[in-house]
Amino acid sequence: MRAFLGLFVCSLTVLAVHGLYSASDDVVELTPSNFNREVLQSDSLWLVEFYAPWCGHCQSLTPEWKKAATALKGVVKVGAVDADQHKSLGGQYGVRGFPTIKIFGGNKNKPEDYQGGRSSQAIVEGALNAARSLVKDRLSGKSGGSDYSRQSSGGSGAGDKKDVVELTDDNFDRLVLDSNDVWLVEFFAPWCGHCKNLEPEWTAAASQVKEQTGGRVKLGAVDATVHQGLASRYGIRGFPTIKIFRKGDEPADYQGGRTRSDIIAHALDLFSDNAPAPELLEILNEDVVKKTCEDHQLCIIAVLPHILDTGAEGRNAYLEVMIKMAEKYKKKMWGWLWTESGAQMELEAVLGIGGFGYPAMAAINARKMKFALLKGSFSETGIHEFLRDLSVGRGSTATITGGALPKIHTVEAWDGKDGVLPVEDDIDLSDVELDDFEKDEL
Repeated sequence: MRAFLGLFVCSLTVLAVHGLYSASDDVVELTPSNFNREVLQSDSLWLVEFYAPWCGHCQSLTPEWKKAATALKGVVKVGAVDADQHKSLGGQYGVRGFPTIKIFGGNKNKPEDYQGGRSSQAIVEGALNAARSLVKDRLSGKSGGSDYSRQSSGGSGAGDKKDVVELTDDNFDRLVLDSNDVWLVEFFAPWCGHCKNLEPEWTAAASQVKEQTGGRVKLGAVDATVHQGLASRYGIRGFPTIKIFRKGDEPADYQGGRTRSDIIAHALDLFSDNAPAPELLEILNEDVVKKTCEDHQLCIIAVLPHILDTGAEGRNAYLEVMIKMAEKYKKKMWGWLWTESGAQMELEAVLGIGGFGYPAMAAINARKMKFALLKGSFSETGIHEFLRDLSVGRGSTATITGGALPKIHTVEAWDGKDGVLPVEDDIDLSDVELDDFEKDEL
């Protein structure tokens, strides 16, 4: 989901691991470690581009974005987030495609989508219009100071306080220890200044984490001055202390940063660690291929020998190898597909599969229309080396002929059984006059 994903990826981030901006540019490089300080706590208006280094449209925008940043210097802040590397920030603001531009104005917690043109002139005009609107709001008393300041002072903040689960001596074991979900639990004291500073960050992170993990990672809070039994059980010595609880594991100390971006990023890492492996799908029709390859940065396709060559036992052994690899690489959030040799001949031809025999494997970047072939063994070790090399930019890639995936045929799903040879019709020779054949031969 961080580069056959970079270079090889507008989906395969393999080849472009470097950002599009440098320290010499007037574009501020934003990351989870500085976003809160630079943007959310700032009184300035910000234009922020969320990009991926492998994205062609992002690469085209780069010189225009730099020109706009220079023109707006001292007037409007211009920043950029490598959302391929810092997925937590992109996810926090609902980024679904690249480039996405957000305007962080009077209410930093609800940035607006930039809808203008992508030339430097259009970007500057859009920024100045947003700045005028912000100034008018301030004159009318609708805005004053940064949103973060108001949150820390007890004003409304991003996130819903209900998303932080209040944990007590009575409900802790039932909600946390008996749960299959991952929990981040803050032990706090109401009088603690650091706890007060953390509260709006914890609340905002709780809402985002709940949304992005479907509630599979939860944030809770324990008033350790009231529920001293819990604080004693987990050896709480200072405030705030954050613990990570996963079923079957001993509680672990949270070692990450204390901004909402840091908390969200750590929570999403915990989620991916505990998330199930992606599903391995048989290629049954065009929709399966289109959805899998277009929705993922990379799709891994295996072409397995014909069922008559391996039987069910042999095929299941190959599928088991793929399932293990999907589990191993689940954090990448790639798509995983398989088909039988001969079922999708056009696809095999485009990928050059067949020259190395079956089973075969290809990794496809559908957005970039590039692919790479497994040339080692179809084994856990061989596939791991293949995908690892792609992930660090060492894999060799080729362009898909015609710039598009070929026609995908609709086929019946494998029934899980051994193959059966086709039955040939018996020929009834009872009515055939053999003498006639003999005469013809003469």
